[in-house]
Amino acid sequence: MHQHERHQLIVERSRSQSRVEVAVLAAELDVTPETIRRDLTVLERHGLVRRVHGGAIAIEKLAFEPTTQMRSEQRTAEKSAIAQRARELVPVDGSILLDAGTSTLALAHLLPTGGELTVVTNSLSIAQVVSTREDVALYLLGGRVRAKTLASVGSWSVDALRDIHVDVAFIGTNGLTLDEGLTTPDPSEASVKRAMVTVAQRVVVLADHSKIGVAHFSRFGRLSDVDTIVTDSGLDPETAAELEAHGPEVVRA
Repeated sequence: MHQHERHQLIVERSRSQSRVEVAVLAAELDVTPETIRRDLTVLERHGLVRRVHGGAIAIEKLAFEPTTQMRSEQRTAEKSAIAQRARELVPVDGSILLDAGTSTLALAHLLPTGGELTVVTNSLSIAQVVSTREDVALYLLGGRVRAKTLASVGSWSVDALRDIHVDVAFIGTNGLTLDEGLTTPDPSEASVKRAMVTVAQRVVVLADHSKIGVAHFSRFGRLSDVDTIVTDSGLDPETAAELEAHGPEVVRA
């Protein structure tokens, strides 16, 4: 069986079952487990499956949007490492935009002190953290607040963004693939993220490695729109190199 035939079978099997197992596929296809693992890595890079311990599941099995509380309890060590590295990209004096998300929330707790920093955000959680800082000028975007993410969305947010320019935008994403770019499940959040990308001199995406290789319903940017991706060491060097070939610098925290 040729590689492309193996890939097609693996994707079809993952979609018809709850998951596929490396050992089972290796035995069935008469190849080594290492070959199947390489196949799964390739398929994950193209946003077709998500690697899990011992195998993989189809992206369609993950087509739900977790709440902020759910996401805050996942991959906390990775998000902390990402926030630490992203802090190095925050200007002491200047303006930044913090998109709603748990990685950006972690960064909000680490913003440098002693300067004159302007922060724009659409996140109620981030606003609550930053509002106590006397050395930060905080601007909270208005709009409808989504209960699932505590983010303000809609035309009010997008209209306000049209009239500003920031030095750096720190953007969260639910998915990031080579072909589809930056994606999120909700179109209203995508429209705000899209506007955020356009008003920044520099765009930094914060995404733990589980987001890479995943595609969701609404696209809000291409890799060519991004200057830097800050992720964690769980992202393999080969995928990092592929992402960099499409434009952005990749920083593995």
